[in-house]
Amino acid sequence: MEYSNPFDAPQGRFFILQNAARQYSLWPEACALPAGWQMVCEAAGQEECSRWLKENWRDLQPVSFADAGGRK
Repeated sequence: MEYSNPFDAPQGRFFILQNAARQYSLWPEACALPAGWQMVCEAAGQEECSRWLKENWRDLQPVSFADAGGRK
């Protein structure tokens, strides 16, 4: 089955990106990298990327929120 949305393709390959707030995103290999995000892992399958995120992304809060002691 062909997926029209590259984010939905279970057999797709994805980069793991990180922004300045130290948040992560899975990003389809076939799409241009968005401004403000850096690649932290080479392209891999969705399952492998999800495993990497589970092992490495411990705090879902943006770094600015965490640095402020949880206050804005």
